[in-house]
Amino acid sequence: MLTLGWLTLGLAFPCVFHTRAMAAELPNIVYVLADDLGYGDLGSYNPDSKIPTPRLDQLARDGMRFTDAHSPSSVCSPTRYALLTGRYAWRTRLQRNVLGPWDKPLIAPDRLTVGKLLQKHGYETACIGKWHLGQNYITKDGKPPMGGVKNALSNVDFTQPIGEGPVSRGFDHYFGTIVPNYPPYCFIENDRTIGIPSLLAKGGNFNIPGPMVPDWKLEEILPQLTSHAVKWIEDRSHSKRPFFLYFPLTSPHYPVVPSSEFVGKTEAGAYGDFVFQTDWCVGQVLDALERAGLSDNTLVIFTSDNGSEVTGEVKPGVYDRVQQYGHRSSGELRGAKRDAWEGGHRVPFIARWPGKIPDGEVCDETICHVDFMATVAEILGEALPDNSAEDSVSILPALLNRTRIGTIREATVHHSARGKFAIRRGDWVLIDAPTGDDNAANGEPQWLKAERQYTPHNLKGELYNVREDRAQRYNLYAEKPVLVEELKTLLEKYIREGRSTPGTPQRNDVEVQPFSSQPAPAKPNTAP
Repeated sequence: MLTLGWLTLGLAFPCVFHTRAMAAELPNIVYVLADDLGYGDLGSYNPDSKIPTPRLDQLARDGMRFTDAHSPSSVCSPTRYALLTGRYAWRTRLQRNVLGPWDKPLIAPDRLTVGKLLQKHGYETACIGKWHLGQNYITKDGKPPMGGVKNALSNVDFTQPIGEGPVSRGFDHYFGTIVPNYPPYCFIENDRTIGIPSLLAKGGNFNIPGPMVPDWKLEEILPQLTSHAVKWIEDRSHSKRPFFLYFPLTSPHYPVVPSSEFVGKTEAGAYGDFVFQTDWCVGQVLDALERAGLSDNTLVIFTSDNGSEVTGEVKPGVYDRVQQYGHRSSGELRGAKRDAWEGGHRVPFIARWPGKIPDGEVCDETICHVDFMATVAEILGEALPDNSAEDSVSILPALLNRTRIGTIREATVHHSARGKFAIRRGDWVLIDAPTGDDNAANGEPQWLKAERQYTPHNLKGELYNVREDRAQRYNLYAEKPVLVEELKTLLEKYIREGRSTPGTPQRNDVEVQPFSSQPAPAKPNTAP
C-alpha cells in the first residue's frame, strides 16, 4: 500500500534519527486498560455524560485524545492478547467469546510480547490487575482443574505455583485477579495465591461458583489494585532502570461494586459511580508518578478493552441507562460490548508524554490496541522479527502529531464476540455477516431502532461510511458492490497470509473460520 510505503520508507531517515534520540532516555510506560468502559462515558468524549471524570479529562488536556481508536475485539481476552502480542487473537484457537475459568494460556510460550521486548532493553515490568489470558494450575488428582460443583471445592492444589501466567509472559512482577467474577476468588502475586481459597463462593455477584479465600470482598479489589500500583511506582523512584506498568483495571466491569465513598456521586447509578471511582484510580497513579518525580519521562496511555456492557450481568446496561438516567455510554455510536458495530470496539484513547506529545491535541487517525507492540519497538529503535507483531503498526508518528489522516494503517480488522469479522479501510467499514442476525447477544432494543430509524436491509453484510454516519444508520452494502468485494478480498488476504502488515507470510495457529462457517454456540457467552 502506498501510504504504508510512505510511512516506512519515505520517512525512514527522520524516524530512525528521532527514535535513536529518544532511546538515549528510554521513557517509562504506563498503560491503563479499563474494562468495559464505553466511548461516551468520559466527559472529554461526551459533553452530556452524567459521570464526572475530572482526572481523565485533565489527562486529555495534558496530552492527546484519539477519536477513532479501537480495541481489536469487542470482548476481553482477545483484546488483551492482541495488545500484548501485536497479533489478532482470531489467529489463535480463540475465535469466539473469551477464555473461561481455569482455561489454558492463550499466549504461546515462545511468542514475543511487549513485556519481553521491554525486558530485553533493561526495563522493569509489572502487570497489576486483571489477566484473563489463561494459566496452568496443578491439580490434586491429575485431572483438569474445575471450579465449585454443588458443595465440592476445586481440585486445584493452591499450595503449588501457578504456571504460564504473567511472570512467564514478560512481567517481572504480577499482582491481581484473573477475572473479578471468575474463581479462584483471591489475589495472586507472581505465581502464588495470597492465602488458600478454602471456601465455596456461590450466588449473588459470585455468578460463577468456585473456591474463595476467607473474608474475600469484591469491593476491595479495585482499591487494592490501585494501592499496589501506586506503591510499585513509588518504589521505582529508587531505581535507575526504566519501567513498564501494565495496569488492567477490573472496572467498570461486573461486578459493579463502587467503594462506599463513591456511592451516589454521579447521575448514572452504580455503574456511573464505578466509572467515577475508575477515574479516581487513574488519578492516584498520575499522582504517584508526580510524587516520584517520574511524570516528565513517562508515556501514559489510558483506554478500554471494549465497549460498555448490555443488560445482563450489569443492570441497568448500556441501553437501559439511556432511558433511566439519560446517559449514553456508547455516545452516538451504534452497538455495545460484543458487537461488530462501532459501539463494541471504538473506545476512548488518551496519551500523555510531556515534551513529546502536544498538549490538548485531538487526533482523528484510526488506530488499534494491536499497534502498541510496534509503537514500543519504534520507541526502542528495535526491528521486530517477521514472526512477531504480525498485525501491529507503530502509531508513534500520530502520537508526535506528525501524520496525515489515513497514513498509519492500511486497514483494521474488528472481531465480535460471536466471531463476526469487520474490516475498516479509510472511512468505510464492512461487517462480513448477514444483517438478519443480531450482532449483540441481547440485540438492540426496539425503542432505539425506532429512534435512529436505521435503513432496513436484509443483506449478506453491512457497509457503512463511519465518518459521515457514525451511528451506522445507512447500510450501503447493496449500493456499493465493488467496494464490498475489495474489502472482502483484503480481509481474506489478511487471514490467508497470517499477517496484515508488510513482511513474510506467517501461519495462523489454527484454521481461521469466517462467521458464516462457524458452528453456532448453544448459548451466547455472557462472560467478560
